[in-house]
Amino acid sequence: MERLAEMMTFAKVVEAKSFSAAALQLATSKSLVSKQVSSLEQALGVRLLNRTTRRLSLTEIGAAYYEHCARIAQEIDAATETVTHLQAEPRGVLRVTSPVIFASLHLAPALGAFLQQHDQVEVELNASDRVVDLVEEGYDLAIRITDRPAPNMVARQIAPVRWVTCAAPAYLERYGTPQTPQDLREHHCLVYQDIPALRSGWRYVVGNKEVHLHLQGKCRVNSSEVMIQLALEGMGILMLPTYIIGQYLKSGRLQEILPDSVANPGMSLYMTYMPNKYMQPKVRAFIDHLMAHFGPVPPWDRY
Repeated sequence: MERLAEMMTFAKVVEAKSFSAAALQLATSKSLVSKQVSSLEQALGVRLLNRTTRRLSLTEIGAAYYEHCARIAQEIDAATETVTHLQAEPRGVLRVTSPVIFASLHLAPALGAFLQQHDQVEVELNASDRVVDLVEEGYDLAIRITDRPAPNMVARQIAPVRWVTCAAPAYLERYGTPQTPQDLREHHCLVYQDIPALRSGWRYVVGNKEVHLHLQGKCRVNSSEVMIQLALEGMGILMLPTYIIGQYLKSGRLQEILPDSVANPGMSLYMTYMPNKYMQPKVRAFIDHLMAHFGPVPPWDRY
């Protein structure tokens, strides 16, 4: 790196045709410029410049060496210009990961609007329920639905995630409507096996009291789509977030029960990313877009 600085100084001296003019352009002293060029000559073991009291001229070796230094200086300027250009407006490839169901139901429409607004941005979306390591796998952002964002990440809350316990009207007509969370033990519950928020059971807050139920259920499923279809057929009670079942609650095909009990409290939709003092415009623009698109009251709760 020390040689690189000396090479850039040497190129500037050649272009400015004097140590004084080069020092002025580099905002440094003439003595430092002269010292850097002399240090470079000493390191190379050759003379690059012929110096007289009136003028400077390149030696034969100096002329050949200058061509390389000038080319490197141009590349550095081009790199700096590229960074400046990229920082000026959203552009480039944005790599995002999101849970599968959220990506399918809600992120896809939001992405369409975002790309229409920012035609210099491309998006690579990994729809996966696996927790992706942003650093190891090279992602810019992750959409996470959790009550405990990773402490080593920046987590921007986009919208609250409300969980609802519900069933089809046909099921409630046949088996009755539970009045308390504890009543669920006497009902057919559809248990979602692969969602982290439900692996330790169904949680409720009733007033100031927390209720934790370990429900085995007569039907255990690893797909929210299948669970919903079973519920619509009157096969049992399910608990899912409204971003998945909001449309069915709105149409009345599923009916909310236990409205005075808060299910899975504290869950939110977060946009998480690595701490970075210089956030790229494409990342900032996408976060701002999702904040406007989903908050403060998300579309799946507008029913």
